[in-house]
Amino acid sequence: MLKRLNQIINITIGSFVGVFIGHGIYVFGDYMTHPDLYAMQSAPWYTSIFVYGIVMLIFLAVAVIAKMIIRKKMKQGRNSMNTYPR
Repeated sequence: MLKRLNQIINITIGSFVGVFIGHGIYVFGDYMTHPDLYAMQSAPWYTSIFVYGIVMLIFLAVAVIAKMIIRKKMKQGRNSMNTYPR
C-alpha cells in the first residue's frame, strides 16, 4: 500500500513539473508571437510563470514531506519484519 502511494506521489510530482515547464514554454512562445498584447498589461509577461512556480514549489514541499513520512513508515515496517523474538 505504501509503495503504491509513493508511486502515485512520484507521478503527481512529475506531472506538476511537466505542467510548469509546458506553461513556461507556452507563455514564452505566446509572448514572442504577440508582444504587443503583453505590452498593454500592467504586469510583466512572465508573471504567470512566477505564480505557477510558487504554487509548484509549495506542492513539491508538501509532496516531499509526504514522501519522507512514507519512506520512514516503510523502513519501520521492514525493520519490524526482520526482528525475530528470541
